[in-house]
Amino acid sequence: MSGNGLNGTPLTDGFANGGVSFWYRQIGVPERRAALPGSCEYDMVIVGGGYTGMWTAYYLKKAQPDLRIAILEKEFAGFGASGRNGGWLSAEFAGSRERHAAARGRQAMIDLQHAMFTAVDEVIEVARTEGIDADIHKGGLMHVATNPAQNRRLHAELADLRTWGFAEQDMRLLTREEQQDRIRVAGTLSATYSPHCARIQPAKLAVGLARVVTGLGVDIFEGTTVTEIHPRTAGKAAAVTDRGTVTAEYVIRATEGFTASIQGQHRQWLPMNSSMIVTEPLPDEVWERIGWRDYELLGDEAHAYCYAQRTADGRIAIGGRGVPYRFGSRTDVRGATQPQTVAALRKIMTTLFPATAGARIDHSWCGVLGVPRDWCSTVHLDHTTGLGWAGGYVGSGVTTTNLAGRTLRDLVLRRDTELTALPWVGRQVRQWEPEPLRWIGVQAIYALFRAADRHENAQMGRTSAYARLANLISGR
Repeated sequence: MSGNGLNGTPLTDGFANGGVSFWYRQIGVPERRAALPGSCEYDMVIVGGGYTGMWTAYYLKKAQPDLRIAILEKEFAGFGASGRNGGWLSAEFAGSRERHAAARGRQAMIDLQHAMFTAVDEVIEVARTEGIDADIHKGGLMHVATNPAQNRRLHAELADLRTWGFAEQDMRLLTREEQQDRIRVAGTLSATYSPHCARIQPAKLAVGLARVVTGLGVDIFEGTTVTEIHPRTAGKAAAVTDRGTVTAEYVIRATEGFTASIQGQHRQWLPMNSSMIVTEPLPDEVWERIGWRDYELLGDEAHAYCYAQRTADGRIAIGGRGVPYRFGSRTDVRGATQPQTVAALRKIMTTLFPATAGARIDHSWCGVLGVPRDWCSTVHLDHTTGLGWAGGYVGSGVTTTNLAGRTLRDLVLRRDTELTALPWVGRQVRQWEPEPLRWIGVQAIYALFRAADRHENAQMGRTSAYARLANLISGR
């Protein structure tokens, strides 16, 4: 990629480094597993070797060790969003609480939120018991407001969360002294803190999960492209690949942002692009000016929001929307990041943290996440067709994938549990519009969000009308 770092040092990016994130550059890309050897039969086939697929396989094998389970992955396990995300093991859940509550009642949505609280600790506990070292540190999550409009939204959101199961110990407003003691973000007017979040190194978690599930007897076939998924005929569902057809009692689609690549799924979930940069390890004098001693996760209240972490080796990794969507639901070019996206993320970082003005950007990359038409995550299993799926996490998948895996376990084993009663189970969402309406709509939405942020940064006291229009168009 062309472009220079803040001090003139050449930048690198995902494309220049083999299409992987910094997280994989840090630990090395895992050696490829064998591809599917030909047509075969299993009890369970999972399409997609990311967190959703591996958590589902893990919990099913733990519950019923004799199940024959195969995971089919086009690249390698953890190649997609699971190995490219911002490392937020967070209790934040995608989508409208009101929409989820409409399905099964308000208490069911509150139960879903508390299930997310539990899921954060579940991931931490499994990593501990299974010996997965993923740089996990539960330092919580801080959200900051840096202009008057953001400040109003942050206070309104906190008030609303009180009605959805967030007690004072789950999310609270920080005093000025508490905020400064945690992370010193330039221009902060107010900040909230939740303990229900941990920093992770995403690729380490993905590689660890792959090791654990294969150790349990799950077959992961890499370099195997699934082109079609078929419902049961003659008692078996099927996943058609470029290397043969796999039949099974159940086929679970766990492809998230890559769902559009499967025949008949082109308009199910929109592949939304998100990009990240990471600095060089920062010197002690910079950290003394920033703070960030407890490795909290950090987000802001902008419409084109950012998300950040302090890595275990003393870098800042920060992400946000780059080119949000490519025509025809195409996905990223193996992690390539545009120079203008790197520049935009660098500007956000140095605005929030002026002390980073001289820091070098060591790596940049991007990836896709799945967005349903109503922006609400879902998990589903049809016992008649033998088909199931989970996803549409809209960027909140690190924790939600674990909840999805445990829920799919219960659905497959026909267990009537608290998890199967949660309101995201069985949601049916209409498809996205055909092109070019889909492309035009997404471009308009993010142009409006960016315009709204510019207006609000000019000290508007209320949320910009541009943002309200963008939300109306998007259906969020």
